[in-house]
Amino acid sequence: MEGDRADCICDFTAGLELSQPTISHHMAKLREIGLVEAEKRGIWVYYRLRADLAPATRQLLAQLIA
Repeated sequence: MEGDRADCICDFTAGLELSQPTISHHMAKLREIGLVEAEKRGIWVYYRLRADLAPATRQLLAQLIA
């Protein structure tokens, strides 16, 4: 999940070897605290980092993901 690219829960399930409900639960928590935004497309929800995150926050998240 980088920049303006939005990722679907289905994109996470294969890479993380977790179930869709588990990932959806955690993404909802990230949305609640304001780190990600979501867009529903059909039956799927696509997530991306919020565009207005401070550069320091983006840098920290990038280090955690790497």
